[in-house]
Amino acid sequence: MSQPPSQQPPQGGFGAPQEPPQGTPQPPQPQDQPPAAPAGQPAQPPQTPPPGDPAYGYPQAPPAQPGYGYPQAPGQAPGQAPGQAPGQAPGPYGQAPGPYGQQPGPYGQPAPGPYGQPTQPGYGYPQQQYPGAPAPGGSGGSGPFQGKTGILAAAAVAVVLLVGAGAWYVVSDSGDDSKKPVAGPSSDPKAPDTPSASPTVDEGDGTGGGRETDDDLNAGRKPGEAKVAWLQKNDVDLPRNGGEIYGPWYVGDTMVTALYRGVSGYSVADGKKKWTIDLPADICATPNTVAPDGKIVIAIENGTTDRSTCSVLQMIDLNTGKAGWKSEVKKAGAFDLISDIGVAISGNTVTAGRTSYSSAYRVSDGKELFGTPSGNCKTFAFAGGPKLIAAANCRTSDTDNPQHELQELDPTSGKPKWTYKPPRGWEIKKVYSVSPLVVSLDNKKKKQWSIAAFTDSGKLRSQMSPAKGDTVVANCGGTFAIFGQKLEGCTGVVADGDTFYMATKAEGSGSARTNKVVAFDLNTGKPKWTAPAPSERAVTPVRMDGGKLVLYMEPRYDKPGAMLTLPPSGGSTSVLLQHPEGTNRIENSLFGGQTVRYEDGRSYLLPRRLSGRDDGEMEQATALVFSK
Repeated sequence: MSQPPSQQPPQGGFGAPQEPPQGTPQPPQPQDQPPAAPAGQPAQPPQTPPPGDPAYGYPQAPPAQPGYGYPQAPGQAPGQAPGQAPGQAPGPYGQAPGPYGQQPGPYGQPAPGPYGQPTQPGYGYPQQQYPGAPAPGGSGGSGPFQGKTGILAAAAVAVVLLVGAGAWYVVSDSGDDSKKPVAGPSSDPKAPDTPSASPTVDEGDGTGGGRETDDDLNAGRKPGEAKVAWLQKNDVDLPRNGGEIYGPWYVGDTMVTALYRGVSGYSVADGKKKWTIDLPADICATPNTVAPDGKIVIAIENGTTDRSTCSVLQMIDLNTGKAGWKSEVKKAGAFDLISDIGVAISGNTVTAGRTSYSSAYRVSDGKELFGTPSGNCKTFAFAGGPKLIAAANCRTSDTDNPQHELQELDPTSGKPKWTYKPPRGWEIKKVYSVSPLVVSLDNKKKKQWSIAAFTDSGKLRSQMSPAKGDTVVANCGGTFAIFGQKLEGCTGVVADGDTFYMATKAEGSGSARTNKVVAFDLNTGKPKWTAPAPSERAVTPVRMDGGKLVLYMEPRYDKPGAMLTLPPSGGSTSVLLQHPEGTNRIENSLFGGQTVRYEDGRSYLLPRRLSGRDDGEMEQATALVFSK
């Protein structure tokens, strides 16, 4: 990975997907150098990912959503930690050869740069700020629409960028964009102004909204296999290009998901639909977390035409299934709202970030709490949860060499508790964990990226440095956005106390496909241990539960998946929930683009996107849930 933010990333060579990074990074010159890496921390070379926006031009035909075989779970492979670079690649900061000698090779070495990470996190949707977009305050670049058409055309489907073993791998995702955004808001007069009230609780038939009443998925269940708690099938008439499933969120005994123009709550015990809220326009952005009182704020479009923008906030009480306040994000400048927005919740505050502006509101009543800060640096994206983390872009004369800031904000006042400045050229891309704080950054110009951990006071703690030959990956799939960026939302990454867990890219094919889990020491960035997946299987970290790491073992065409655990000291995996063979076909139909959750003894598998094809629209599984 790359070197610490204080160092310079190596000069990575970009090229065709699978071209290994080239060149060595050079440390920043004294005047530009970021804070030095913590004592005793090895420098690390950053990885060189393919340039972000151009990456959309790679093969974008989505692979079949099939069961097993395509390594579609990963979203980004950490490049190298920002802090190392043995060699010489000119880095973000001065190009003098730097103290952190960079070592060639994608992961497994200390990387020089401040944080080189793939420009297109996750499934490749352009969720980060477009390099040519106007700098904060509307300046910079060659106009707000520079390159927009190209991005729209190229990002019709997501692209997964994986870096490893000296090469970049590109895998197309199965989702495609359902919008044809055009700058400039345009409300549709036919669209209702407010969401419909939550209907009377839908008692349904207890089969999970669409499941056949005579369909017994537990028939023939073998000893040791988990029980199928419920199967949910699609009951929404989708547009031809389908729709993305947002969530799930859990409140009490209710699981909530959002799809197209509706939000629904289901009983976690049997899948019975409890309530549904119909919305006047497409859902376009959602937060990862819910406010402590069970309320959430999502974003919907301000109309139903091709010119509609993602700019309306809608509060929903997930406890009752009732819609609350609704407000359109105020335009703060000439170039504001040319982008979609990213939504994040921390405490009773919801933030709406976009290209060079941001707004924050009280979840309970919609009162505006703070907006874009004055000064040269403007916040544009957030991650929520136990802390409110923000990314800011500082106006510079060179848009190809940006200056970002990482901050923790007071969720009520918006005032920074601390600010960290990575070296010039390094952009904050994703927050893998808010507490402890683990962030990925990249350098588009150098085609490098890296992962770094920070202390509670915002000091650089370490930069991840995988062993040579290990290609670690994260899944940062998300909704398509124009210029806007969402910091949160990555899966396949888990942090706990002093340890950060990721899986390596699965190697092999067919029944021989397998990978391993890497546990990094957050104080040093070095691997503590690695643990192999069960023979001929691949695993993905899901969460911590009871002090153990929970993993999802992916299904094979001939074998079902399972939830496994690993002790914090590593070792061998143990089975937590063995999914039954009787639902292997359904599980495989979800694999390759699904959301996996483990909550209160149940495993939840949901597809990320549904097809709108009439021939099978209502037969698609939207949730498969297992219990002990």
